[in-house]
Amino acid sequence: MSKRNFVRAAGAAALALASLSAPMHAGAGTLEKTMYLTFSGPVRLPGVLLDAGTYTFEIANPMTSADIVRVQSRDGRRSYFQGFTTPVTKPPRMRADVAVSLGESPKGSPAPILAWYPAGESTGRHFDYKE
Repeated sequence: MSKRNFVRAAGAAALALASLSAPMHAGAGTLEKTMYLTFSGPVRLPGVLLDAGTYTFEIANPMTSADIVRVQSRDGRRSYFQGFTTPVTKPPRMRADVAVSLGESPKGSPAPILAWYPAGESTGRHFDYKE
């Protein structure tokens, strides 16, 4: 990664500082890991563009394999992404208040969210981009 792209990725990561709710809540009879993330600029997930705003990120199946992540509008009325993910260890030097890692993108294009790290967890969820 070039220094310029690294700086852009690091700057974009600063966009992704999360506004945290309680990291766990009861929902529909199961325990769901949930975070509210606010982005100051557009980012993307596999197959979808997320404009600036606040989104709900949650593990939809925490009592089993915890491999499905769901992303919805803050109020839960609109679903943007639901898909399989793979576990990934949070980098040891990543600050505790950073909830996502972003990938490189061409200038002017939204950065892809590579991984989401639920609050208080050392393992996150990696998004698979098959492009």
